[in-house]
Amino acid sequence: MTPMALTFELQPNPHARTEAELAQVLSDPGFGTYFTDHMVTITWTKGRGWHSATVKPYGPLSLDPSAAVLHYGQEIFEGLKAYRHPDGSVHLFRPEKNAERFQRSAARMMLPSLGVDDFVEAVRQLVTIDARYVPAPEGEQSLYIRPFMIASEPFLGVRAAEEVTFIVIASPVGPYFSEGIKGVDIWVTDEWARAGAGGTGAAKCGGNYAASLIAQYEGYEHGCTQVMFIEATGKDRVEELGGMNVFLVTADATLVTPALSGTILDGITRDSILAIGARMGLEPVERRLAAGEVFDGIADGTFVEAFCCGTAAVISPISGFKTREGEWRPHGQDFARTLAIRDAVLDIQYGRTADAFGWTSKVV
Repeated sequence: MTPMALTFELQPNPHARTEAELAQVLSDPGFGTYFTDHMVTITWTKGRGWHSATVKPYGPLSLDPSAAVLHYGQEIFEGLKAYRHPDGSVHLFRPEKNAERFQRSAARMMLPSLGVDDFVEAVRQLVTIDARYVPAPEGEQSLYIRPFMIASEPFLGVRAAEEVTFIVIASPVGPYFSEGIKGVDIWVTDEWARAGAGGTGAAKCGGNYAASLIAQYEGYEHGCTQVMFIEATGKDRVEELGGMNVFLVTADATLVTPALSGTILDGITRDSILAIGARMGLEPVERRLAAGEVFDGIADGTFVEAFCCGTAAVISPISGFKTREGEWRPHGQDFARTLAIRDAVLDIQYGRTADAFGWTSKVV
């Protein structure tokens, strides 16, 4: 039997920002610095299922010190955006894909499955009440939305939690990379791993990101913006960046990205790029990709462009890859195809062109 859709109780924030305060926030939102006036919470308990769906004032959570998430890391999250279109309306981009991936992450982390419709409705409820926080599209500003689920049961035994809390918060944001749209350098590591075969690499859980930080900071020491991981066991397969997927463009117009292997996150931006690239005349290819092939292909001119992608950053051109042994930079550095794909994605998201894929949905 299909569970009934959740009904959301609305508790307006009596201390919402004034228009003047909001204008100041939107004048320079940064990324993940400010948050909207409200959040959504839904509780799951064993035997009862999902209940107590509420839109309430944004504020601190109350957790028992023995809450399972604090000890065993049983949690998952998602990231998506709401965009202001030229007519002032607000739209989401493929939220059902986030909902489906959230279900897959939940299954891997032994958390309860929230229905796709309830996930999307929770997001819509928050965007609707806080729509004034969705910035104008100038400067690629948007409303970043963070749904997440935590094991909130107070219990120290190692088992799947029997009480879970689902929460949605949102933050008006500018570009993820403050330096703007220019090529970034990528540190390549086979010393550190963010995930392994049979692990949680395909789940969007905090532990994967925590595991990536040591390599990320090693990259900073070498002047790099991001880190690219090589598969931990055989050390012969490119996986992904610390928080993004990676693509290469060949001289003969092939769009290559590492195949999903259980250790790579199935990115929604990644999936969108494969579809858009095909429409633009590129041949999308998902396959095993060795680091040596990447470096040799850059050196001999096979790979002429590279870029990384994700919800937060959208698409960022890659200027070069660095290791302790040297560095490799695609010839030309004009990023023509990369920027064309990037523009095509953004044009759909911001409503500047017709959405031939049916990916956007209006909220308000």
